[in-house]
Amino acid sequence: MPEVVTLGETMVLFNPVENSPLRYVHYFSKHVAGAESNVAIGLTRLGHSVGWISRLGNDEFGRYIYNFLRGEGVDVSQVKFDPAAPTGIFFKERLGLGETKVYYYRRDSAASRLKPEDLDREYIAGARYLHITGITPALSPTCYETVKAAVNMAKEAGVKVILDPNIRLKLWSKEEARKVILELCSKADIILPGLSEGEILLGKNTPEDIAKELLGLGAQIVVVKIGAGGAYYASPDEEGLEPGFRLPQVIDNVGAGDGFAAGFIAGILKGTTLKEAVRIANAVGAFATTVKGDIEALPTLEQLESFLGTRKQVDR
Repeated sequence: MPEVVTLGETMVLFNPVENSPLRYVHYFSKHVAGAESNVAIGLTRLGHSVGWISRLGNDEFGRYIYNFLRGEGVDVSQVKFDPAAPTGIFFKERLGLGETKVYYYRRDSAASRLKPEDLDREYIAGARYLHITGITPALSPTCYETVKAAVNMAKEAGVKVILDPNIRLKLWSKEEARKVILELCSKADIILPGLSEGEILLGKNTPEDIAKELLGLGAQIVVVKIGAGGAYYASPDEEGLEPGFRLPQVIDNVGAGDGFAAGFIAGILKGTTLKEAVRIANAVGAFATTVKGDIEALPTLEQLESFLGTRKQVDR
């Protein structure tokens, strides 16, 4: 059984070969991208076993995603092909001054038809951690029910639940996101919000206040991502700020949060201290920003160890 199980939608990403409004772009490169599968790939590259649960369209894009993830070492035995719905796609638009926009074409996709019956209770119960995001419950009512069912299966089996809020306001309103994600927060053991997500969910704008509120909901660990500044971590026993890493250039920051999650989970799987797990998370998140695409720069364990041994952190 995999150490970590995750579930959610993965799409085909079309990345422009040049920086320009999309109406002037004629050539794109094709990539695989989805928050949960990004985390899965990040973990497999660091030497861990991960299973991904989803639905794909029975089309060429679905086969491409399936084969790609399997080639990265992710267990895809729980993936179902849906003959009645397509695989989702999306496009990035990179403009001047580092601005990136994303355009999704995912309505009524195969993954939006995920339902609780797609879950294998024993498969989830065999993991050490269940990783979920706030993206999946926003896709459809059945996806919401599927996430809740997966969390309940995990809790009944003693499997720890890791939640990355990953709020996508193109999918639902702030009010809808707040209601559903706070419900999931109350069942999560580890929560990994960003600063802006903490403000949406809780009306708080400091990492200390966000962490305090989420710990009060029952979480054992909260790590608040603060971008280039690193991350603030808190548990009932300790707290601290772990600085980020200096990088000569940031190419594409989309996917950095997924890299952060992969690094953090890898750290706790290895039994590191909370502080060291956050340092690893910051490092993997930094890797993700160095090339175009969500997963292309996610490091192997050897690359990560080399980076951690040579790279200075901010303000150190």
